[in-house]
Amino acid sequence: MENQPFFTDDTIVLGILMLSLGFVFYTSSRETGFWNKFYKVVPALLMCYLIPAIFNSLGIISDGVSNLYYVASRYLLPASLVLMTLSIDLKAIFNLGPKALIMFFTGTVGIIIGGPLAILLISIVSPETVGGAGPDAVWRGLATLAGSWIGGGANQAAMLEIFKYNPEKYGGMVLVDIVVANIWMAILLFGIGKTEKIDRWLKADNSAIEDLKRKVTQFADNITRNPSLTDYIMMVAIAFTSVGIAHWGANSISGYLINTFESISDKENALSSFGSQFFWMVTIATFIGILLSFTKAKNYEGAGASKIGSIFIYVLVATIGMKMDLGKIFENPGLIAIGLVWMAIHAGLLILVAKLIKAPYFFLAVGSQANVGGAASAPVVAAAFHPSLATVGVLLAVFGYVVGTYGAMLCAYLMEFASKV
Repeated sequence: MENQPFFTDDTIVLGILMLSLGFVFYTSSRETGFWNKFYKVVPALLMCYLIPAIFNSLGIISDGVSNLYYVASRYLLPASLVLMTLSIDLKAIFNLGPKALIMFFTGTVGIIIGGPLAILLISIVSPETVGGAGPDAVWRGLATLAGSWIGGGANQAAMLEIFKYNPEKYGGMVLVDIVVANIWMAILLFGIGKTEKIDRWLKADNSAIEDLKRKVTQFADNITRNPSLTDYIMMVAIAFTSVGIAHWGANSISGYLINTFESISDKENALSSFGSQFFWMVTIATFIGILLSFTKAKNYEGAGASKIGSIFIYVLVATIGMKMDLGKIFENPGLIAIGLVWMAIHAGLLILVAKLIKAPYFFLAVGSQANVGGAASAPVVAAAFHPSLATVGVLLAVFGYVVGTYGAMLCAYLMEFASKV
């Protein structure tokens, strides 16, 4: 196999990822010296993401031959969603107000208009970069990016089927997707360490967010206990029983919808994303967590349920970082440039609207990731602010799945028009 990494055994790769996490958490806990100063500049969460990316870039490990991201996203992600949703305060979530939705839809609009604007801008400098005809037309390939950056993998696949982009060139678009989306996620993670400064600049009112965090913290403090082995077993049992139910339900619902409705089984139809098993898995896991929050199971927060959920999230972060190859950033500069300009427009619109409505950085970051990253990374970014906020990321990401195909189709038609101007 070409570009075979040094380590291909996932047991060893997992050890490397866990060593990376251990290194970051150990050094970030130092209260004095170099590391204390270092983490005041570079957030610990960003390092959990970048170190695996460096290992991948050096050819030590590779997401291309590893199944760890699949395991983390399919097993650990839903488990973490259940554990971090156990103590959710739904009323406080609703009290966050409309700004979360406004920022999410702003991010969606940013992707829709960003694509055609990027084509117009790049065509001034390099018209051949945005050209092509028939199945090789660049706008057709960029349509798959729009699907990914508004909804997720299912929406991306739908765009590939609908607009019939040349499969032999599709890998280049996947590369742009991975490189640009991960650069943007790294920037968002970096910003989390500067949240207070950013919020002051935005003149944001984050009282509702702080109120939610305070309520969850007070609840946890009131029921905190020294966890027993039984507590740990029960929390793991709740988490992974829920994962099993989520997978079973997702397989059943997805299979039923695909077999029953032609509009969903047809990958060229805008409704095909509802046949995604991943979409239903995340939705069901979150729903189970919300249901359990109305039972005595929520008291397991006092035994550290959200901390275990956070461990799962950090493992997911490391596997996401493993997807990033820093050396490939300049491999296809033309397409990468389109992606960077596109993402800059998305970011600029988010910043503008956040400034106008005085939305906290939390809403900007999570609203963006619910579009660009989807259900796999939106909870990661949300939980980085506070574990109690992970559910906000999931709920917004679900909106992304719903509007992803329609938004991407609109973007694609605009890009087709822009490429012919």
